[in-house]
Amino acid sequence: QEKKIFMVQGPYPIIRRLLRARGWVERKLPGTGRVGRRPEQQQGRQQEQLWEEEEDGAEEKASRLVQDQVPYFIWTNHRSAVNCRLLRQDQVLNHYAGVGAFTTKEGLCLNLRNLHWFDQADPNAFFPRCYRLGAADERQDFIEDFRLTAARSLLKRALERAGDMPVGMEQPLKSSEGPGESTSLTIMPPTAGPGPSLPPQLVEEALQVCEQHLGSLGHQDIDGDTPSSCMIGTDWDRFLRDYYRVVHEGAGLTLSRGQRERCQALLQRLAEQLPQLGMEGDHNIWILKPGAKSRGRGIVCVARLEEVLRLAGGCMAPSAQAGKWVVQKYVERPLLIFGTKFDIRQWFLVTDWNPLTIWFYRKSYLRFCSQSFSLHHLDSTRHLCNVSIQKQFRPEQGQHPRLPPDRIWSCCQLQAYLTQVGRAGAWHQVMVPNMKAAVVCALRSAQDLVESRKSSFELYGADFLFGEDCQPWLLEINASPTMAPSSAVTSRLCASVQRDTLRVVIDHRDNPTCSTGAFELIYKE
Repeated sequence: QEKKIFMVQGPYPIIRRLLRARGWVERKLPGTGRVGRRPEQQQGRQQEQLWEEEEDGAEEKASRLVQDQVPYFIWTNHRSAVNCRLLRQDQVLNHYAGVGAFTTKEGLCLNLRNLHWFDQADPNAFFPRCYRLGAADERQDFIEDFRLTAARSLLKRALERAGDMPVGMEQPLKSSEGPGESTSLTIMPPTAGPGPSLPPQLVEEALQVCEQHLGSLGHQDIDGDTPSSCMIGTDWDRFLRDYYRVVHEGAGLTLSRGQRERCQALLQRLAEQLPQLGMEGDHNIWILKPGAKSRGRGIVCVARLEEVLRLAGGCMAPSAQAGKWVVQKYVERPLLIFGTKFDIRQWFLVTDWNPLTIWFYRKSYLRFCSQSFSLHHLDSTRHLCNVSIQKQFRPEQGQHPRLPPDRIWSCCQLQAYLTQVGRAGAWHQVMVPNMKAAVVCALRSAQDLVESRKSSFELYGADFLFGEDCQPWLLEINASPTMAPSSAVTSRLCASVQRDTLRVVIDHRDNPTCSTGAFELIYKE
């Protein structure tokens, strides 16, 4: 009569325990008992022990009595576990239909481009630019972007070696320039390889390309003020070969004083138009991702155009294989902790899509790589923070003693670290507000594609990376984020977010004045 019958599919012993404590009775899934008896993460021994806990006689008897009754609360690993067309309006389900519009890499890539129809925010300010390689027009756009990024990167590299980078892009070396020097500078890296420096013409070509691009950003090309493309395909092939020599092989550059001044002015103007100019660095590294996989599977970092196209299914034309891939600009200047890259898993909860209602969780956790960060080594141990990837590797010898052995920190530990390094206000003033804004923008851009079912809710896990300036960059959003603990931190936090989810979707619906734990309502239309 109280409709307190629930059904759970998957490794969620905490959900079961919390519902029983509220007086709910479990209806087992028919025929199979508990589906998915073992957690996805084998290291979750504590969760597995809870899972195998013996039910007392009263619970077992009650469960048998409701086997033919309607479950009014359903929690599953995947929406496909339930035939949603047969659900009654009063049955609560922890999934919505159509969320692939923002929980797949392809969906997020595509739909954030429509954000301007819903919000004034610029997705380029929080989502690294991304292309679906299976779409012919986007594949060509990526090739053009790679080339333009190479031209900008060459200018940055030239100024960096001259010790004179524009504000916001500094990675300076000490300049060797002194009074009375000639008006031509030969810029050699500290570990330059053998052979002569590349001629000033290479820098001149990069300047012309960037000047033309700046004109197009200012819409000067509409009036015909900007000349036609200054380089064709074969010119670009040769330019990229020389660019690779400079960036990857240590070739020197010859830079005139006039070119140096043009580089400075041009990069400053581009910075006003391109929100990602600082974070994109100067190595032109991109991250290639399978469009619909999770847990870091199949992801690689690549720094050469031909390698991206080869890995994604061939250089001649988009193929069925290429259709599975997205390529995204890699954040080359991330915030590091003790020289190591990390990202953050941030939960949020949607309890309605019409009106869109979003709850942001005030607790989160960091995931560290197992090796020190380096742009000269693109292996996953240094660049992919996923727990499922990093658990395969041992921490490097000589790693900083304050890095956690299990490679997990809580957000409270991050805040303490930021305070120690003189950035105490970054978490509450920059990181959290901009993560909230990015989540709202991502959901608004996909809102019309999600089925709004009044008795549903869904918990999501967003992955963010922070730049050197502490600005968050949204990497992806995951449906059914893992609740299997991989550390003491995640054991505590995963239990906490499940408890507070039930507070919002059960307790708060019945009593709007009750506590919602660490969930904060951040958006309601």
